[in-house]
Amino acid sequence: MQRPVLNFIPETPCAIEQAQQLCGLVLAGGEGRRLKSFIRRLRGDSLPKQYVKFTGARSMLEHTYRRVEKLISRGRLFTVVNQAHMKFPAALDQLVGRHPGTVVAQPENRETGPGLLLPLMHILKRYPSAIVAVFPSDQFIWEEDRLMRHVRLAHAIVKRHPSKLVLLGIKPEYGELEYGYILPSEDWDANGWGTYAVTKFVEKPDFINAHKLIARGALWNTMMMVFNAATLLQWVNDLRPDVHHRFERIHQAIGTPRESMVLRETYDRLENVNFSTDLLEPLARTHPASLSVLPVSDVVWSDWGSESRIVEMLKRLGRVPHGISDGPNEVKERSVRRAKLPQRQSPVSLSLR
Repeated sequence: MQRPVLNFIPETPCAIEQAQQLCGLVLAGGEGRRLKSFIRRLRGDSLPKQYVKFTGARSMLEHTYRRVEKLISRGRLFTVVNQAHMKFPAALDQLVGRHPGTVVAQPENRETGPGLLLPLMHILKRYPSAIVAVFPSDQFIWEEDRLMRHVRLAHAIVKRHPSKLVLLGIKPEYGELEYGYILPSEDWDANGWGTYAVTKFVEKPDFINAHKLIARGALWNTMMMVFNAATLLQWVNDLRPDVHHRFERIHQAIGTPRESMVLRETYDRLENVNFSTDLLEPLARTHPASLSVLPVSDVVWSDWGSESRIVEMLKRLGRVPHGISDGPNEVKERSVRRAKLPQRQSPVSLSLR
């Protein structure tokens, strides 16, 4: 099905009914080191990418809030950031209006594992039986309503099957060499939900393997997922009891005079833990029945982790900032990064408010 030409974002209300028992977790704890030089040329400072207004009036973080709040109420939507982000007035401006107690600041970035587990402790303190949907804050998404309906479906699956973690996977438009891939089983789960069991994860394949993966039905890994919080913690305890113990201490200290001290002590002793490679991939091997992937099609999705990818999408949007254009390195990076596939051609011309 051909995508329409997109000229504006309609401001009509979303028809998605809010999921009353669902909590949200926005991951905004990254530093965006790969984009620092690009942002300095763009803004003249080193504001982390999630707070940058690449497309107009809203930052990447604010776009994430806007789409997620169509499904999840503000009081149940938590955000993890780094303490160092607070030195930027632009970051403070975007966080100051959030619901009290929902912005959780890490002492420093220890990768995506702690970045997810720390706010999860705060969610569990308020909502012990929470189901949680996770949203990275550095992704461009056009068909927001379609995506959020998939999140709502994933919530319904986990609500019915608390032992499941459901990942959202995007059907690839081309062979992206910098993305992670989810390889689903050949048969969908026999539950009527349209999900597939996860066979394995593959990070940043080479040209040939990207083609092979997509030919086998692999999906781009968005790192958007829905799970029962207590179930996830049990998996962490099984796979990394050392990490579980450290965050259990934080959970017990939240709301007490010891909270700041325990948090600082924990992060001083904590190693980097990547949620995907250190937890999800072992989980796929040890608990294969627990992971499912829900394919998402007909959604324009891009992980804005590199300058070339951002500039490329801004060109499609017609919003490349003055003075920013492809240099030799960016052109070379994109030509190496992409393994082109036959695909439907559909022009995209849109301007974001």
